[in-house]
Amino acid sequence: MEKRLTRTDLMFALGFLFMLIVAVGAFFYGVKIGASQAEARQEKAAGSASAAAAETAAAYQLQDLVSFYHTVFLPYREFMDEWQSAGQKWLTDETADRSASLKELAKTANNKYESAKVSYIPPVSPLLKEAQDEYLKSLKLYASSLSSHAAAANQGTASTVLNQIYDDAFYKEGLKLGLSAQERYYESMVQWAAGVDMNIPSHSDYKTIVGLTQWKTLPLVIKNGLTAKYLQEQSIMSDFLPQDLTARIDTFIASGQAERMKLKSMSAIADLLTQTDAVRAGDFLNAKNRFYAKQLLPQLPFFSSDK
Repeated sequence: MEKRLTRTDLMFALGFLFMLIVAVGAFFYGVKIGASQAEARQEKAAGSASAAAAETAAAYQLQDLVSFYHTVFLPYREFMDEWQSAGQKWLTDETADRSASLKELAKTANNKYESAKVSYIPPVSPLLKEAQDEYLKSLKLYASSLSSHAAAANQGTASTVLNQIYDDAFYKEGLKLGLSAQERYYESMVQWAAGVDMNIPSHSDYKTIVGLTQWKTLPLVIKNGLTAKYLQEQSIMSDFLPQDLTARIDTFIASGQAERMKLKSMSAIADLLTQTDAVRAGDFLNAKNRFYAKQLLPQLPFFSSDK
């Protein structure tokens, strides 16, 4: 005899079917949500990678190097040129009003500070931002140092006054920061070059004691970075620029003098040239066509005779 389903059995079966339908629906809904979340994560990761790539591509652009030159580097060098010219004048003319000159130089340093501080540096180019900060601090320190010596500047000889300024703690720190800023600016040019030519490394561990065999193989931007580092290490701020020292080193090597004198490193030649005042502003431009006609350089005024 056929057994009929009771009401309880029927309710149980319907409940089981309902739960099965809900479970299957929840499973497919979970799969859909999981797939959507995974896709969202992939899109976010791709977006972050794209943003990072775009940021890297935007770092150390030529227009940023040019802007920095005109708005930060040049004002600083203009002040330094005035300061160095004043010192030379004092040494040749003991009747010069050194007190008035120092007051005017301190005013110039403050004016150049105000001019350079408004320059915008993209955050993707940290070396340029650090260089700007150091140039600004350097100008402020120079202004403080020179103004503090103005009152007594007409007393004693020019040499005595200059030595007092050179020994001033603010002056020494200003010099240190200015040279560090210069080194960062030239390192920024290396970063730019690495973005243009994949054969140029963006990071290197080259030291100023680099041997001449290796020195000869280096791209010009890296040579300039090394001479900027050398000037920083030796605390040398002069009217010539790192590329002028680079050109004099290469000229010295090409003449055969380095081999005859048994000089083995870039720094050994640099020591000889700087200690004998053998480097002049413009040495790079004089040697450019001879040594660097095919070398990669950013289009900056001090690399061109048309500046």
